[in-house]
Order: sequence, then structure tokens, then C-alpha cells
Amino acid sequence: MPNPGPSCLLTGANGRLGRLLRKVWPRAGACRPIWLSRLPPADLCWSPDVALPECPPCSAVIALWGRTTGDAQTLAQNVALVAQGVRLAHACGAGRVLHLSTAAIYGPGRDMHETGKPAPVNAYGLSKLEMEHAIGALPPDGLHHVILRLANVVGADSLAPALADPARGVTLDRFVDGRGPRRSYVAPGDLARVLAGLARLPEGDLPDILNVAAPEPVAMEDLARVAGCRVTWRTAPPEAQAEVSLDTDRLSRLLPGALRNITPAQMVKDWQGARDAG
Repeated sequence: MPNPGPSCLLTGANGRLGRLLRKVWPRAGACRPIWLSRLPPADLCWSPDVALPECPPCSAVIALWGRTTGDAQTLAQNVALVAQGVRLAHACGAGRVLHLSTAAIYGPGRDMHETGKPAPVNAYGLSKLEMEHAIGALPPDGLHHVILRLANVVGADSLAPALADPARGVTLDRFVDGRGPRRSYVAPGDLARVLAGLARLPEGDLPDILNVAAPEPVAMEDLARVAGCRVTWRTAPPEAQAEVSLDTDRLSRLLPGALRNITPAQMVKDWQGARDAG
């Protein structure tokens, strides 16, 4: 049998993203997952406001948890969770922590590179940028921290309700060129391979910051239509962005072959397989 690899602890097991990843986590040759959440179902139940339980040995902590909406106090939890991830890493003997940030920290733009200057335009992006600053301010303690600036995940973004219920349809902006919005996306199965790959990557190869997305942006219209969803158009307002996309050259060099679902049809099929998995 192939070596299943070391164990990794993933927080946020019962969030929208965590539920998807639990169904697509790679088996053979991957990092063995231990799923953590505040409440069952999970391998380990823990809330940051109580004492840590006994934690199994793990090589990596993958921090999926965080807030995407809410007032300033709610979003500030994204910063507070940095210290909790460090606590977990020390408790289970991990050498690295993968922190989920977001492409929203860049603000609008195309082919945005990890070296670009962040300029978030909404409260969520700002809270994640503050989270990144908190990570950068951590004292050296033997842990390697990796910030993952994550694109839209198929099945876990604003388009997800329409994909799950195509009869409801979706309304998209139409720009002067007659096209709709194009965005960087990643399929859940590909994201799982990226996370498992980073959990096993030699420490010397780990980046400090990494964009996570398919190589090219996709049209949201195409994702909707592949899923059988009716599209209704509205004229794009002046502040709308026709394309928001990430540069993924660094990712392709680090983990060649991890991204396998890069067309809208492949992405939707991957998500549907995750949704329908037992």
C-alpha cells in the first residue's frame, strides 16, 4: 500500500469549505487529515475559549477557520485565530501552519502577484490583511507560517447557492464588451491537493505567501450554465470589475500537477462530485 504520509490537523471542519474538503481530501500518498471543529461531526472537537484537549501528533496545522461576513467585531476574530493556530501547532508538534487568507486583500486587479501591494476594498479583505500582519508579527518559535491567498472556491462562494439550486437562477453584471465577470477560481479537489501538497513539501521549499487558483480566470456565466443555471443580466455599475485574477506561477512551480480541474466544466464536475459524495 502507498504511504499515506504524515498527519495534518485541519480546523473549521464543519464550515462550508471544510465540508467540501472532507469529501475530496486525497487518499493515497496524501497527508492524513484530522478534522477539528467546535461541534461534531469532527475527529477532534474544541473551541478556542476552552482549554486545549490532548492533540494527536501532526506535521502541519491547516487553518480553514475564519469569518467572511459580519461587523467589525466579528471579522476581528480572523486576527484572534492566528494565536489559536499557533497554540494548536505547538500542542500537536507541527512544524508549519497554513493560514487561509483571501484574494480580496489585493483589491481589484488582474494577474495579481504575491509581491503586489495589498489594497482591500471591503471589510472582509481588510480583516484578512490584518490577519496577515499578525502572522508577520509573530515571534520566531520554530514554526513556518504560510499565507494562502485563496481565490473563489467552486461551491463555497457567492455563486454557490445558484449552482446548488439551478432553478433559482443567478443575476450577473454585463460589461460594455457584452461579457460577464471573469474571476479566478479553484475546484475543491484541486484545493485539497494543494493543501496536502504544502503539508508535505520540504520546509526549505515552503513560500511565505502563495496565491491559490487555477491558472486562468473563468467566466462566472460559464460556471452557471455548465451547472444548468439560468443567467439573468444587468448592466454592470461603474465600480464593477470585469476581471479579478491571480498570478499562479509560483504555485505551478511548487506543486506541478496539483491543479487538474481548470475549465468551467471540470470545475463544476469536481464540485458536484464533492457535493454528491457520501
